[in-house]
Amino acid sequence: MTVTDVRKNADDLTMTLTAEFEASPQRVWQLWADPRQLERWWGPPTYPATVDSHDLQVGGRVQYHMTGPEGDQPRGYWDITEADPPHSLAFRDGFANEDGTPNTDLPITTGRVTIEEIGDGRTRMSIDSVFPSTEAMEQLMAMGMEEGFTLAIGQIDAILAEDAVAAGRS
Repeated sequence: MTVTDVRKNADDLTMTLTAEFEASPQRVWQLWADPRQLERWWGPPTYPATVDSHDLQVGGRVQYHMTGPEGDQPRGYWDITEADPPHSLAFRDGFANEDGTPNTDLPITTGRVTIEEIGDGRTRMSIDSVFPSTEAMEQLMAMGMEEGFTLAIGQIDAILAEDAVAAGRS
């Protein structure tokens, strides 16, 4: 599995997930930048994502929904606050109602993705989530945020393995 570490800090209201990949930073960035690739890993395997709109520019928004095994479709969005391809991405991460409007009954977190080359063709990606309160952190953890992120990121290796197979055919 690609996830190497998950750290939660209740005092700082943060969760940081770190993963390493056999790929360049540019290739890892593409997993975020291409909505069809994002759909292949964002969301745990039992809740695959569909990206409804995708604008990774500062001021842009990404909207998506996931489809669960019972047909339920939780929705979410990211409001992009920083984008420095292929190094970093920052966004406000929220839940959405069925019509795409923000669901104010659930907390909004701040997310920061950092992508860095670590040598030997490997890249480290960290996803930092900052929660607005202890209650929000507890609520999202109880909803399975850590497990969901870990399972979602765990799907990336299979996507990158397809690159190696395709390169072998060239």
